[in-house]
Amino acid sequence: MRALRNIAIIALLALIVVAVPGGDNAARAVVAALGIAFLALVGFTGWQLYRQNRLSYLQLDDRARALLLGALGAIVLMIAGADELTETGLGLIVWLAVLGASIAVIYRVWTESRSSY
Repeated sequence: MRALRNIAIIALLALIVVAVPGGDNAARAVVAALGIAFLALVGFTGWQLYRQNRLSYLQLDDRARALLLGALGAIVLMIAGADELTETGLGLIVWLAVLGASIAVIYRVWTESRSSY
């Protein structure tokens, strides 16, 4: 019964988007607002992680800090350009390769920082 109710709610919302003039624009605005809220939460989470691990971050040497920030910057760029990069097969491969390399660099910096204690 609940599933039927949920399907009816979704169908009603879809009907509103299709039938009401400007419904498409309203739906795009809602999706854009959700995307902005998601990215703001990601940024806030990053800030909280920095605040919690500030001492560990400051104890990294310059090379490790540069690698960490470069990898995080590459991930941010991949998120920003995901729509354009994933349209083609080669772009998707590049996107996945950069994300994989960035995650590997972050993992390596983390393991090296833990082994020095």
